[in-house]
Amino acid sequence: MKVLVTGGAGFIGSALVRHLIGATDHDVVNLDKLTYAASLESLESVSSSPRYCLEKADIADAAALSRVFRQHQPDAVMHLAAESHVDRSIEGPAEFVQTNIVGTFTLLEAALDYYRRLPADRAASFRFHHVSTDEVYGSLGPEGAFTESTPYAPNSPYSASKAAADHLVRAWHHTYKLPAVMTNCSNNYGPYQFPEKLIPLMILNALEGKPLPLYGRGENIRDWLHVEDHVRALVLVLERGRPGEEYNVGGGSEKRNIDVAREVCALLDELRPASKWRPHEQLITFVEDRPGHDLRYAIDAGKIGRELGWRPRETFATGLRKTVQWYIDHQGWCEILQKRGHRRERLGLVKRGRA
Repeated sequence: MKVLVTGGAGFIGSALVRHLIGATDHDVVNLDKLTYAASLESLESVSSSPRYCLEKADIADAAALSRVFRQHQPDAVMHLAAESHVDRSIEGPAEFVQTNIVGTFTLLEAALDYYRRLPADRAASFRFHHVSTDEVYGSLGPEGAFTESTPYAPNSPYSASKAAADHLVRAWHHTYKLPAVMTNCSNNYGPYQFPEKLIPLMILNALEGKPLPLYGRGENIRDWLHVEDHVRALVLVLERGRPGEEYNVGGGSEKRNIDVAREVCALLDELRPASKWRPHEQLITFVEDRPGHDLRYAIDAGKIGRELGWRPRETFATGLRKTVQWYIDHQGWCEILQKRGHRRERLGLVKRGRA
């Protein structure tokens, strides 16, 4: 099978590409715009594979998409390209609307046109897999978990743009019969995650003795999913999921942000015993909360377990230990990103109003 992966130079996308090349016999075409969060260094282990190729293109560029489909003749699309950082969406929502909504629409149109031209045998097995987030469901109270039937209630510009994209995919399946499947995942973590996200930010700041900023009082709760568990689920859904179905993917590891930070600090105390910043927990600092910050997310992953047999292999403890060690061992990768201009600065506090 030849798989067109959009956003394959991003965090989850690159983990997916590495998995497809390293653990399956699928060929991969990586279509990526190579924005600020892209990292070709995360793909060095597969870049020389004859089963891998890179196409630098924007999913909102209809002509480029038409050429890529025509040239590479994929058997499936796995759509991960997206603007994904909530704070950035608060500060500049236009890019999120353009990429996540307009880009998804343009990709769906290109895929549908391509699908309709396939011979019957290839059309029967073609799949469009849209990868989304649990944030489209909004915020939970102290009990319960998101299921595939939870009503959408997005609260940030990012989650609203992803919810719109989800609805477009659903409509293209039901109206135009594009054979689409969809997954909604909980918070991912693991190697090569861009350091604007919570866990790598905590690790890298702590290694440098910088403050570990937590919004509010650190009481917000997320369900954590190791990225390698996630990509195994994505491939299972691609290969065995039923068109028109949605599958929620969660790690079953709910944690308050303050507890995540403390666990990172405890691991650094253990793994870097000579650090002059020990105990690293003293670096935790509370900062002004994110506007509209959702309190709690939790995923019920029962459906994908029952139907496809997926279970996470990593607990949060095992996955976090591997992740902290990876960042300790790969500080050079982080330095490359910093040289490109990312300084782990706080975003999302801009007060938007009329000019």
